[in-house]
Amino acid sequence: MGLNSNSSRLSAISDNIANSSTYGYKRSKVDFSSMVLKQQSAAYAAGGVRVTSFKDISATGSLVSTGNATDIAVSGRGLVPVTDGAGINALSSERGLMLLPTGSFYADENGNLRTQSGLFLLGWPANSDGEIGNVSRNSGTSLEPVNISASQYTASPTSSIDLGINLPADATTEDGNGESYMLPIEYFDNLGRAQTLSFKFTPNVPATGASNNWSVEVFDSAGDPLTSLGDLDITFADSPTNGGRIDTVTASGGVSYDAASGVVSMTLPHGNVDVFIGRPSDSAGITQLSAPFSPTNVSKDGAPIGDLQSVEIDEKGYLQAVYNTGFRRTLYQIPVGDVPNMNGLQALDGQAYSVSSESGNLYLWDAGTGPVGTIEGYALMESTTDIAEELTDLIETQRAYSSNAKIVQTVDEMLQETTNLKR
Repeated sequence: MGLNSNSSRLSAISDNIANSSTYGYKRSKVDFSSMVLKQQSAAYAAGGVRVTSFKDISATGSLVSTGNATDIAVSGRGLVPVTDGAGINALSSERGLMLLPTGSFYADENGNLRTQSGLFLLGWPANSDGEIGNVSRNSGTSLEPVNISASQYTASPTSSIDLGINLPADATTEDGNGESYMLPIEYFDNLGRAQTLSFKFTPNVPATGASNNWSVEVFDSAGDPLTSLGDLDITFADSPTNGGRIDTVTASGGVSYDAASGVVSMTLPHGNVDVFIGRPSDSAGITQLSAPFSPTNVSKDGAPIGDLQSVEIDEKGYLQAVYNTGFRRTLYQIPVGDVPNMNGLQALDGQAYSVSSESGNLYLWDAGTGPVGTIEGYALMESTTDIAEELTDLIETQRAYSSNAKIVQTVDEMLQETTNLKR
């Protein structure tokens, strides 16, 4: 039994040394425990030793940086979900779910992110707004193979515009010349084409004093550029506390104004667009101060059609596509799996593990929350094998094996002496 136990330990040490340079490898350990037999008489009944081998999966190796954005590793506790080739086209309820501490992923011919050993990355798909929504965290039913081929090209239509501009207060006085101011704003339709939304600000010049009133017309190049989509009548306050801020807004035609949000809603050919002009008595949005016409802060969302340049994974596990237009889009969220007993997971090929009865139930966390660590891109986890420690254990095991072999030799000599008594 001593020889068999030390032979098992030698096998574990050999496995550790052989995988000392294997990324994500978790060190194998052997635990010895004595086996005691019940003593029935004065003679001693030898029990022996038992050996139990296990993977120290809870141990984490150091991270090394790489030049590949899809080289990922969990910095701390936890593992990322993967599946094998059979799970790509299988139903989510029938897909084999495995866990991996680190992996060097690349896109195959179908756009699926996989490792060289044939393990495919799984994640929660995001909608067009980059939101994940409600997902199952106790199983892999909400997980899908991460595929980037469908995101080779993308266009994000404009849905909101913020107008941070100043209208000259002197233009609405009796000395104003009534000159209009044009503000063209580029936006993107649902096909990725650039269109122009133009705002025409015309001051209402009174006979005496100041009107503090402007008429606004909206024109869209995607439709009839000569016909206004709708009209706004904006009056600014002229009080010691709210001077230069919006007082009232009246919308007509095809646009509407919500005073609570300060948003003008209009319908364009590609869909609805909300334009923030400001709330009454609020300094944000459109102001009328004694300064020149100046579009100080005009912003919009959306992006033109772009070609996929790369994909990146942030520390929260969000996999984002980066396009040549500078637009970034969230495609998936990669969760981090955890079980109560990490060392109870069943070891598989390729540094993968599966849930077992000894590990406890799986729970999928957002990276960096709860007990799990963050996900690091451009990084791989080194093996947890310590060569110096393994070589020390190798010497100890060799001596222990020799000592147990000496017992066999001693027993042989004792039997030889017993045999000699007959002579």
